[in-house]
Amino acid sequence: MLLHKDFSLEVKALDADGEGVIEGYASVFGGAPDLVGDIVAKGAFTDTLALHEKEGTMPLMLWGHDSSQPPIGSWNEIAEDRKGLWVKGQLDLEDTLAQRVHRALKRKAMKGLSIGYETKASEPDAKRPGVRILTSVDLWEASIVNFPAQRRAAVDNVKSLTSAGALPSLSEFEEFLREAGFAKSVAVAITGKGLASLLRSESDRADERADFLRALKG
Repeated sequence: MLLHKDFSLEVKALDADGEGVIEGYASVFGGAPDLVGDIVAKGAFTDTLALHEKEGTMPLMLWGHDSSQPPIGSWNEIAEDRKGLWVKGQLDLEDTLAQRVHRALKRKAMKGLSIGYETKASEPDAKRPGVRILTSVDLWEASIVNFPAQRRAAVDNVKSLTSAGALPSLSEFEEFLREAGFAKSVAVAITGKGLASLLRSESDRADERADFLRALKG
């Protein structure tokens, strides 16, 4: 089964002469578990990179995991180092979408990258119940996406909490508003004046809390 894992796109270099070359990390090892409790271990990409090299292939460069559309460029170099999975690629600047992605990256308006992979081997974390260490994955593609992992995780958590009738944290709700299109100043104001008040006196304002959750669910 093809899975997705999001990371902040840590761009090490973005060409200044408009050639469309991007370089950075598509995945980092260790860190906090993702929403389903997975952590990528060092060496998890060794086998899949060796197979790509043997077959003369590369993982696809997609926009937002949209495999129904042609790739927006190509990854030319991929390697593991101490930090994670380093990638270097070339956007297809004859493609209209790739041109827009390139401009957004140069403005730093786009900061996310998500890998599409299949888990080949994993093991439980002995110290953290429910956490799984991915020791081998089959890397299919690496997509450029709008938001980094932290924001997407916050949005998913807000949705799951509201479905269960609970309130999100202030930081989670602020990120939820940012993805919905609110400016940071507006998101901070709404969070501080609305949700913060409900959290301080949740037991005394049950009706307002219920109205707030209904509004989030749409």
